[in-house]
Amino acid sequence: MSETSITVGLAQIAPLWLQRDATVDKVVAWIADAAARECDLVAFGEALVPGYPFWVERTEGAKFESGLQKELFAHYVRQSVCIEDGDLDPVCKTARDHGIAIYLGVMERASNRGGHSLYCSMVYIDKSGAIRSVHRKLMPTHEERLVWAIGDGNGLRTHKLGAFTVGGLNCWENWLPLPRAALYAQGEDLHVAIWPGSIRNTGDITRFIARESRSFVVSVSGLMRREDIDTSLPHAELLIESADDVMANGGSCVAGPDGEWVLAPVTGSESLSVVEIDHSRVLEERHSLDVAGHYSRPDVTRLVVNRKRQTTAEFTDEASDD
Repeated sequence: MSETSITVGLAQIAPLWLQRDATVDKVVAWIADAAARECDLVAFGEALVPGYPFWVERTEGAKFESGLQKELFAHYVRQSVCIEDGDLDPVCKTARDHGIAIYLGVMERASNRGGHSLYCSMVYIDKSGAIRSVHRKLMPTHEERLVWAIGDGNGLRTHKLGAFTVGGLNCWENWLPLPRAALYAQGEDLHVAIWPGSIRNTGDITRFIARESRSFVVSVSGLMRREDIDTSLPHAELLIESADDVMANGGSCVAGPDGEWVLAPVTGSESLSVVEIDHSRVLEERHSLDVAGHYSRPDVTRLVVNRKRQTTAEFTDEASDD
């Protein structure tokens, strides 16, 4: 990291699908690799730990009271990430040991919502190994709603990283103008968009957000192929039979604040792409357009953001007599 530049790694990998601990181990190894290549930040795809629910649209996921869907969902919950139980401790330790910041997509089993529903969460871990934000996806997309719960605004936060202010969103919520605006208003100039994996998602929007915000935009995708389905999984034969040869082909890429490619989309294989980005380019492009600054009109239009973490109940206990 120089005075104005940082180095960013895009870890485009497949999970050990629906296997939390094995996937965490793989993530840790790729973090160490990114650190060895002197990255200040490394980012991974959406829902990577323990994986995206590719089975839903391929196995009658909308069939009500399906025993098959119940069994697969129960396995998904058991393999999900409970932050309070320490499931991400190995990742945090690796961040601390190597002095590298991380964005990681997880399926979160949220203890403050009962512990049985899943949230598609984007976790930011700083260079000291501390979890600084957990952004629960605001609105799951299409079939995701059959297995994921609706998130809240608590994680709409940015973080300082060298000369940059970094923030991010999950998958299709990158299309939502108001959450993007909430990050812009906090000074975001490095936007991280994470995806389960497909160039059809990243090819257009990455450059569009960069052009709109005059920021660097890093899109990081996962990878998923039929061969990544382990035969030990519940209903493995059906999962393998119903899968496509390639369900997520990557598409990780980086656009500069002028909307041009810094790294064109990478597809088809696992890879660690490394780019150096210079904050001076942000300042140059903000000269003509700064959507939260000199080109905004807060006297005419303003955004109100509720960042309270939503819970089902709030408890007030009587003070102890002791």
